[in-house]
Amino acid sequence: MNFPSELKYTKDHEWIKVEGNVATIGITDFAQKELGDIVYVEIETVGEELAAEVVFGTVEAVKTVSDLFMPVSGKVVTVNDAINNNPELVNSDPYGEGWMIKVEVSNATELAGLLSADDYKKLIGE
Repeated sequence: MNFPSELKYTKDHEWIKVEGNVATIGITDFAQKELGDIVYVEIETVGEELAAEVVFGTVEAVKTVSDLFMPVSGKVVTVNDAINNNPELVNSDPYGEGWMIKVEVSNATELAGLLSADDYKKLIGE
């Protein structure tokens, strides 16, 4: 499995990449494998200011539906429209074309509480 070292991770299996005050968020390679074939992603929080650990959407796979959690507090500014028509991008490229949202980070100090790639690997037993 792939765990890019430049990303931060959550115990709920989201990843976050921060550039300036904007963060790109998605689910990890581990999460997409556990979910199986993703058939639908629902995110209706664009424009909303959300706190860390609050649900920002859901991902639906053939077997289950799973909540998506904010890694840090911020305002949801963009949703990846490509995954609306092609949710399988989350399976095939979770760290690239399968990203989910972009957020204006409102509390950068929360990033310190996230997991490194090595810490995330330990969490999932890799």
